[in-house]
Amino acid sequence: MLLLLFWLFLTIVFYTYAGYAIVVWLWAKIARRTKNTVAEKFEPEVTLIVPAYNEADILDAKVRNCQALDYPAEKLRLLFITDGSTDNSGQVLAAYPDVIHLHLPKRAGKSMAENRAMRHVTTPYVIFTDCNTVLNPQAVRYLLRHYADPTVGAVSGEKQVLSDGSTSGAGEGLYWQYESFLKRCDSDIRSLMGAAGELVSFRTSLFQPLEADTILDDFVQSMRIVHAGYRVVYEPQAYAMEPPSFSLRDEMKRKVRICAGGWQAMSRLLPLLNPLRQPVVSFLYFSHRVLRWSLTPALLALLLPLNVVLSLSHGWLYTVLLGLQILFYGLAALGWWRATHNQAAGPLLVPLYFTLMNIAVFQGFWRFIRNNQPAAWDKAQRVTHESVTVSK
Repeated sequence: MLLLLFWLFLTIVFYTYAGYAIVVWLWAKIARRTKNTVAEKFEPEVTLIVPAYNEADILDAKVRNCQALDYPAEKLRLLFITDGSTDNSGQVLAAYPDVIHLHLPKRAGKSMAENRAMRHVTTPYVIFTDCNTVLNPQAVRYLLRHYADPTVGAVSGEKQVLSDGSTSGAGEGLYWQYESFLKRCDSDIRSLMGAAGELVSFRTSLFQPLEADTILDDFVQSMRIVHAGYRVVYEPQAYAMEPPSFSLRDEMKRKVRICAGGWQAMSRLLPLLNPLRQPVVSFLYFSHRVLRWSLTPALLALLLPLNVVLSLSHGWLYTVLLGLQILFYGLAALGWWRATHNQAAGPLLVPLYFTLMNIAVFQGFWRFIRNNQPAAWDKAQRVTHESVTVSK
């Protein structure tokens, strides 16, 4: 039984982090042969929304970046929402009369700000982008051209991490290269399994108001559109560039938040796991997201004690495998020490980032459990009610 469990766990871990990538790479190569071409020119009216909380120091640069986008100015509306901000964001935006500025003194969170902003959107398409990102000039045009296809409900751009030479920046950049590869494959096969909030667009008619406590607003919104039967397309030629986390500890905090959001999202997107409704979507979602956010990190943690037991009773092979596991985690620990002592992690970056991201899943799960206690749920409901009342 221990042998069976060990090899089963090892197979699932390998599939999650490598096998799935091989499967979708081969599948996508076949799918691309029948892929429809996008419209060369499709220029509908669109609203670009930028949620900004106390971002006055970068607002001017963000507005100018949006105004420089290669898209007809009369068809592109800019909307900034700064609910809860206590800096001089209003004064900065007042210098741009063409920018729609929404502001309430009470802060209710990003999801509620997005819900409120959507009440002011009259265009058939909407784009969300973060305030700290820089968009490439063709971003809007590349996103919107996909909507000539009526089966497309949302289009996600690519997140690019600006390199600053730090370990956190290198790790985040490495992760996003891998993630972008999977996104391209998922999109070519059927649909993207979750959009990047740094740059994502939707058909306005498909937007569903988010719960006040939603952590991964971009992921939940896009996956609900997938559940409705539409495709979410990945467009790597539309990209948002942003700086990396300030430090490895800050990156870890961000990952813990994302993993908590992953657990929350999985609890709200259970119908996507029904293979009878959309079998391909269920396969992609389970393989790309659910395994990575739930089962696989737990199995990875169990492999080590299982390997210890087997190495004592089943010969040299398991002793070698145990040695490799210990070496891997030892290299991760050495990478952490170097990174926290202002030294480059170098090749140690791979085991370090891999280990930290799996630890983040457990911490994110604990955060999700704490936030879903009755008291926390009641508080979220009160925030939702108060935000709706103030907005009206």
